[in-house]
Amino acid sequence: MSTTQLTPDAAKRAAARARDELASALDSIEDRLDVRKRASELQHRAAAAYRRNPVPWIVAGAAVAVTAVGLIAWAIFSDD
Repeated sequence: MSTTQLTPDAAKRAAARARDELASALDSIEDRLDVRKRASELQHRAAAAYRRNPVPWIVAGAAVAVTAVGLIAWAIFSDD
C-alpha cells in the first residue's frame, strides 16, 4: 500500500484551500439562515407584487377584515 507524502508547501496550500472552502460553505449557510435578510427580501418581493397588481392584496385584506369583524360579532352576540 502506498501513501502519498505532501511537501510542506503543498500541505500548506491544501490546508489553505480547505479553509477557504469551509469559509465559503459557512458564509453560504449563514446567508441562507439570516432571518433579517430573508424578511427584508420577502418585504421587497411583496411590495413589488403589490405594485404589479394590487387587486389580490386588496381582496385578501378585505376578506381578513370581514372575517375579523364576523368573529368579533359572533363572540359578542353568541349565547355561548
